[in-house]
Amino acid sequence: MKSNVDQITLQVINNYLITTAREMGIAMMNTSYSPLFNEGLDFSCAIFDEKAEMIAQAEFCPAHLGAIVYIMEWTIQEIGIENFKKGDVVLHNDPFRGGCHLPEFTVIKPVFYKGKIIAFMCVIGHMTEVGGMVPGGFAGDATEVFQEGIRFPPVKIIEKGIDNEDIWNILLSNVRTPRYSYGDMKAMIGSLHVGENSLLELLKRYDLKTFKLMKEEIKNYSEVRMRNEITNIPNGIYNYEGYAIDNDGVIDEPLKLKVKIIVDNDEMIFDYTGSAKQARGPVNCTYGVTASATYNALFHLTDNDIPSNHGCYKPVKIIAPPSTIVNVEYPGASVGGNSEIHPHIIMGIYSALKEAMPERVSAFDGGTSELLAIGGVHPDTNEVFANLSNEGCGWGGRYKKDGNDALCIPNGNCAIAPIEVLEGRYPILHKSFSLNENSCGHGDNRGGLGYSREIQILSEELRVSGFIERNVIEPEGFFGGEPGTKSEFLVKKNKENKYNDMKKSFGTICNGKFSDIYMRKGDCIKLVTSGGGGYGPPEKRNFDKIENDVSEGYVSKKIAEKEYLVCFDKFNNIDKHKTKLLRKGKK
Repeated sequence: MKSNVDQITLQVINNYLITTAREMGIAMMNTSYSPLFNEGLDFSCAIFDEKAEMIAQAEFCPAHLGAIVYIMEWTIQEIGIENFKKGDVVLHNDPFRGGCHLPEFTVIKPVFYKGKIIAFMCVIGHMTEVGGMVPGGFAGDATEVFQEGIRFPPVKIIEKGIDNEDIWNILLSNVRTPRYSYGDMKAMIGSLHVGENSLLELLKRYDLKTFKLMKEEIKNYSEVRMRNEITNIPNGIYNYEGYAIDNDGVIDEPLKLKVKIIVDNDEMIFDYTGSAKQARGPVNCTYGVTASATYNALFHLTDNDIPSNHGCYKPVKIIAPPSTIVNVEYPGASVGGNSEIHPHIIMGIYSALKEAMPERVSAFDGGTSELLAIGGVHPDTNEVFANLSNEGCGWGGRYKKDGNDALCIPNGNCAIAPIEVLEGRYPILHKSFSLNENSCGHGDNRGGLGYSREIQILSEELRVSGFIERNVIEPEGFFGGEPGTKSEFLVKKNKENKYNDMKKSFGTICNGKFSDIYMRKGDCIKLVTSGGGGYGPPEKRNFDKIENDVSEGYVSKKIAEKEYLVCFDKFNNIDKHKTKLLRKGKK
């Protein structure tokens, strides 16, 4: 349908709103205290209209894409739009009220213009320290939400521009690092003010009538674009079913993920019926997380120029039965659903649709944030500290391209904190940090490489928790590609000669998920992240690419000969004649 709206004005206002959301994020980066914010960028900034429909967001953390919509809806319903006053800021982190997982704190501020609400500024971010049973907020073997930290239903932390001291006191009395938590929360709130001021500046250039017309047209534009993209997918029913999740941290058994995708002209249904029942451990997803993963996958499979707003979501229906790993019910634990199960949902959708759109999907990525939470008392300052580190992994090979090396999984879009920052803040020393040779899934287009991080503890005592997937189940390759390598969490106690897994060293139930292990000075931790799956048969890989992999140290000569069926001469160049004979013999 052709629009009569001035397209230049439409693009100007749309770009202005997106830029405003980006400015909010820059304010977060520049003023926050924790590395998870100012280095890892584990937050998102968005703008909603007076109807609580998203009209713009910045490109920060995709894990928040869907949940933030439900958080807004729940907040409006619970507080009542008539009860918002100028200068209010609402705090919310309850997973059972539309949220992601408990560490994701959301702050919301109404924007008033001539006495009426015209928009809401919204920031959602992963707070490093949230209380609960372990420093850093990631208890790998938690069994209920109360162990995961302090929860806030939608509540005003600022009322009419004045701090609600009672709420601040409750928050800061329930975290181990109140100074850092206060600084991070103030950074989030400050970014709301940045967004509010920017929007009010826009209304000095365009009147309210124009703004309202354009923000509706922006949503309509995204809806039309998304529906057009969906029509490019052949109508039909597409399925994925697999034991994609290693375990729940409490019972060492794999968990099944199932999704049925129905494409009907310009609409899609994602039905997760048949997925595993709600787990005892913290791998469960809230409905918001499952929705975020679904939208995230769809955005990766469609034109990335489509503005991300409420209109994109309209052609999509999501069915996630309650009391399953894709829709946790109270009081189930769910801290790992957002970070570790979200990417499995994305990959499940890719797998289901790979035959329908082979040029758009990638093979399975490493599928884990390889989260390491640490806490203790710093020996130099005598100050309590807590930190959570996001790690990277290899991404899956794709049509005509290799997978990316050592990147945070697609749901996070987070950066890996620099060694210098971590060592400057915490009593640890990096002994090594390097890509893992041969960690890729081999294929016509190979998967990306994982890496290893080796850390020595410098304090007398360090509390360590881990939440890692792909310890057991390898990242899947597509179209004849080989699987990527698995992840590992290894420790070497002081004066020991070799690394061992957590089961052997500390008697944990699972190697990848555990809570509050006390390690000592001189002990070492080794994180080995997983590689991405390959795309297409390895024997079809271009010879120049194989030679480059060997020369750069990505793949060893021995493994290249084995996996790609090639022969090298003494100069490490592929001998095409011998390779032809070798492959003929293999056939």
